Amino acid sequence: MKNTPCASSVYGLVTAGLLFGSMSLSAEEKNCAANPYVGRWALTLPGGGAGWLGVERRSCGALTGSLLWGGGSVLPVAETKIENNALVVVRKHNVKKDGKNVQNTETMTAKLEGDKLAFSSRTVTCEGKEIAQAQFAGKKIPDLPPRPDLAKLKFGAPVPLLNGKDMTGWKAMNAKAPNCWSISDGMLSNRVKGPDGKNRHGTNIRTEAEFEDFNLKTDVRVPKGGNSGIYLRGIYEVQIAETFGKPCDSHNMGALYSRIVPSVAAEKPAGEWQTLDITLVDRHLTVILNGKTIIGNQPVLGCTGGAMTSDEFRPGPIYLQGDHTDVDYRNMVLTPIVK
Repeated sequence: MKNTPCASSVYGLVTAGLLFGSMSLSAEEKNCAANPYVGRWALTLPGGGAGWLGVERRSCGALTGSLLWGGGSVLPVAETKIENNALVVVRKHNVKKDGKNVQNTETMTAKLEGDKLAFSSRTVTCEGKEIAQAQFAGKKIPDLPPRPDLAKLKFGAPVPLLNGKDMTGWKAMNAKAPNCWSISDGMLSNRVKGPDGKNRHGTNIRTEAEFEDFNLKTDVRVPKGGNSGIYLRGIYEVQIAETFGKPCDSHNMGALYSRIVPSVAAEKPAGEWQTLDITLVDRHLTVILNGKTIIGNQPVLGCTGGAMTSDEFRPGPIYLQGDHTDVDYRNMVLTPIVK
């Protein structure tokens, strides 16, 4: 297929802040840059879910923020500011009430304790009535290391993740959801439609084994409108979707979901087998789709929606999204990187 050139990769909404850090700053700007709240924060949300907050300094005294709240995408917040030495983040919730669209406002206030944030939040309706309170925590994410030299990586023994005959080595992640996964003739398949023809919204699955940095190769096939995902260490989702012919986007096939846009569109049409070659090392990601490098050793700024944890420094499984549509995988082999 013809490979369509695209805009430069996008690393979320806080990339500019990383670029500013490499520029020469005036004395006034250096004082502003000392703001301890500026940076990237791994969040443990109410109930234990994974989230992420990026705080960026646009100009002295002016902050902007972007937030990942559990699932979905990294999105800008309505307001980010410092009040009484505390970080205040405001986001808006659009909801339906009595058949009408209304907007609730959540104000999150965080106190700094070393490299950790203690958040309290309060949500009010458009009439000012309080409807929710919550507490949660954040931890400062260390700066990214230099971009690794991929030519110097050392690899261990390859680990086949599919035995070709049964689900040994894999387990369901939601015991309450239907398990629509099976293996036959070397192929791992997810079939979501029930006897009534409706989507059963089945469980995701994960490897029993956990890994650190690695190379992962697999073939994948998605139907028209197909949507799945491969989570690296249970933290970072490489999007699996039928997006042939669409403009490059951070939600397309091979993208790091909502964070990194593929540099070229290398997808194949629905129903065709496609190859993925993924390398994750030192919080940098390379994705080769159908022989074309679409993400080239780019920094990863934090977890993606649906992550099992926001802690980027712990081993984790490969997990596959199974609650959307049908999908097939085969020839899935993980090769650990030896440090």
